[in-house]
Amino acid sequence: MTEGRPGAVASASLWEREEEVATLEGAITALRADSSTSGTLLVLSGEAGLGKTALLAEVRRIAESNGCAVWSARGGETVTSVPFNVVRQLLQPALVSLLPEEAREYLGDWYDIAGPALGIAEPGDRQPDPQGVCDGLVAAVRRLAKRDWPLVLLIDDAHWADQETLRWLAAFAERLDDLSVLVVVARRPGGVSGESARLLDAVAAAGRPVSTLTALTPAATEGLTRATLGEHADAPFCREVWAVTGGNPYETVELLAKVQDSELEPVEGSAAELRDLNRSARGRGLVARLEGLGIDATRFAWAAAILGTGISLDLAAQLAGMPDEEASRCAELLGAARILTTAGSAGGQPPDGELEFVHPLIATAVYRSIPDALRTAMHGQAAWAVTESGRGAAAASRHLLEVHPDDDPELVEQMREAAREHLAVGAPDAARRCLERALKEPPLPEVHAQVLYELGCATLLTAPSTTIGHLRAALERPGLEDTARVDAVFRLSQALLHNNQLDEAVRTVDAEVERLEPGAARMRLQAVHYMWEGIHAGEERAGHSSGLAELVTTCTGRDNSERALLILRGFDAMTRGENAEEVVELCDRALVNGRLAPGLAWTDTEWGVELLLMLGSAYAYTDRLDRAESLFSEALHAYVKAGWSGGHLSLANAYLGLAHRRRGRLADAEHYQRESLRLAERVGRGLPLYWSATCGLIDTLLARGHVQQAAEIAERYGFAPPYPSTIVLPDTRSVRGRLLLAVGRTKEGINELEAAEKAAAARGHHNTVLAPWAVDLAKALANEDPSRAAALAGDARRQAERFGTDTAIGEALRCAAALETGQRAVRLAAQAVTYLEASPCQYEHAAARIEYGIASRSVMELNKGLTLARTCGADGLVAKAEAALTGL
Repeated sequence: MTEGRPGAVASASLWEREEEVATLEGAITALRADSSTSGTLLVLSGEAGLGKTALLAEVRRIAESNGCAVWSARGGETVTSVPFNVVRQLLQPALVSLLPEEAREYLGDWYDIAGPALGIAEPGDRQPDPQGVCDGLVAAVRRLAKRDWPLVLLIDDAHWADQETLRWLAAFAERLDDLSVLVVVARRPGGVSGESARLLDAVAAAGRPVSTLTALTPAATEGLTRATLGEHADAPFCREVWAVTGGNPYETVELLAKVQDSELEPVEGSAAELRDLNRSARGRGLVARLEGLGIDATRFAWAAAILGTGISLDLAAQLAGMPDEEASRCAELLGAARILTTAGSAGGQPPDGELEFVHPLIATAVYRSIPDALRTAMHGQAAWAVTESGRGAAAASRHLLEVHPDDDPELVEQMREAAREHLAVGAPDAARRCLERALKEPPLPEVHAQVLYELGCATLLTAPSTTIGHLRAALERPGLEDTARVDAVFRLSQALLHNNQLDEAVRTVDAEVERLEPGAARMRLQAVHYMWEGIHAGEERAGHSSGLAELVTTCTGRDNSERALLILRGFDAMTRGENAEEVVELCDRALVNGRLAPGLAWTDTEWGVELLLMLGSAYAYTDRLDRAESLFSEALHAYVKAGWSGGHLSLANAYLGLAHRRRGRLADAEHYQRESLRLAERVGRGLPLYWSATCGLIDTLLARGHVQQAAEIAERYGFAPPYPSTIVLPDTRSVRGRLLLAVGRTKEGINELEAAEKAAAARGHHNTVLAPWAVDLAKALANEDPSRAAALAGDARRQAERFGTDTAIGEALRCAAALETGQRAVRLAAQAVTYLEASPCQYEHAAARIEYGIASRSVMELNKGLTLARTCGADGLVAKAEAALTGL
């Protein structure tokens, strides 16, 4: 654990660790045997001083002696607020060996996403998605690990790792199946809470516990004592060593070193002195020993403890207020006293000249020994020194977090700048801490509202309820004007919506509309009003459609507010089943030369993703599937390029899957929808995007004829009432009703479809393709209530003809044919084929062909339908056609 000791002492903490060492050796042997094997994660757990660090040092020794590359990092008690601290340490050996162009080549598309978090690239213009940064770090380590195989990753004191590193580690642990790498994590049990505790538990669940370390037995302590001090150490002395240390390996090693330093005879007569010697190794005793080295050494040690990590000699000297020569002397003195050592002396590759504490227990004791007032002042000095060294506001912010509020406008600006730097690399939690600290200062009245607004923006994705309070407070204060105020109102309404407070979201927007003069800002918020109402799944609000239609009559699409209103009107008209050609004309007017206007792109934040999803959906359900697919593909590529791999990417996959489902490319649809559901799981269950992923996948599986799989997905992901307060495409009740019918739960299926009927009537939704409950309900009621079934089919046909798309009319004719027999059924089925042959929806075309072939007993039509069904990947239709052909 310390340098320059006899061999037995150097390996002292490995006493009674033979089983753990054997496990670790076996893992290294397995790693080296085959580069195609799965990776391994091992977790060492134990209280402070029980030998975790020594075991990691032994892993390094064994791994390097066997030709493995080793990367290592350590968490720190005083630096848990520094984002990406530990993962940056871990990657230093790989990064320092690469030129910038080499790093870009290895990391590929992830360079611009993960590079800023790793400190090897400048942040981009857009705020990155934290989940995307996490995925980029996973990809970075995976790619570099393949280059450096066989590779061992060591993480010590993981309980003190920053939250961003823990999020990366938890994600990385899930991806070890196809990457041959050994990860060894050491941590203390307990000691953390909240998100960090959850992430540590996830890491532990993904790994294999090597051992929960325990104290040395009396016999092991006796053996260690004699191996260190000589065989002449008598039994009473050895028993006292165990008694005063409690068998703690770290304390035992330090105590025996002090026995050697004091030239104390290891005999029973000297045993009484052991307790005093042991007290000097920890707590106040260690502090007293430090103070015994002199005031200069103590000041230097305090400065090192304040810095915590990246302890450079010059920075510590500056903080301690001493010349470099005096600082070097103090560092040597503290090294001889086994308090400080050269960073990486166990084999790492830190920046030149950096120091670290010999053990975390020493660092903690020294830090806590600094008088409170002085510690606070030194953090303030450290912030100044770090800033002056050119490391930036973010690096200084962890020190400023410890400074007492003092009405300092400069500190407020430093924390705002630090927050911007944290957001730019994908660390919103760190930004939140900085802005919350800025508010405590407090800010000057003229910037107070701005700080609250910035804090609200920082918490929007992670804590909508907290965001609401911040943004409301910002809007109540003077200081937000013009565009900033409108943005704040928009973001507040978003937060209220995400917090299931739709009515309040609309009222908030309306109140601001009333105070604005006519113009672009007012029109933007009017569009937001209709957007939130448009995605609400409850009863239609009085005057919604008529008010929107009236507002759009003056819109030419000259700016994005007008374009937004055109999109909203087009989407509303589509859901209501109005003429499809008019819907398309409205949507086309919202484009600029057939493309999204500047400021309305998928990664622009002025309007949010909901508006563009409405645009694509309007095209998807008016048979303009080429345009819908193009839009959703553009979304997917934009989010991947920007590293937005959370909710936005989940929605992009879901809606691209929807476009493929509408086209009849069912295998492709299933692929995208399963990826959407995987991403939605990471964001959290219960959100609208989660419902979109689940509902779309179940709909596609039913179309493929994979009923059992659809039922399993529904059970696993809770696809049942209560439904979300925002609308989901495809319609949830229609899909669930169809699923219940498919699994034989007919009565429940009918009830669900009747509930879909009521919900659609309350919303004014009459698009028979968007919410096809009527078609499925008519078929389900054909035997028990044929008159009602006929009425439903007739209404569906009238609505379809009003809407006017080939798909809607063809599907209504399929329904009508299913309720008839004889030549009338044949004629209706033939008409359905005619319409659906002109439709871009190949699955429905295949189904119509097969149904027409069965009704007309036509081998030719059945074969045509069978070919189409195979192309679509509709296994259920394939089986149906093959069975019909066999029966002819």
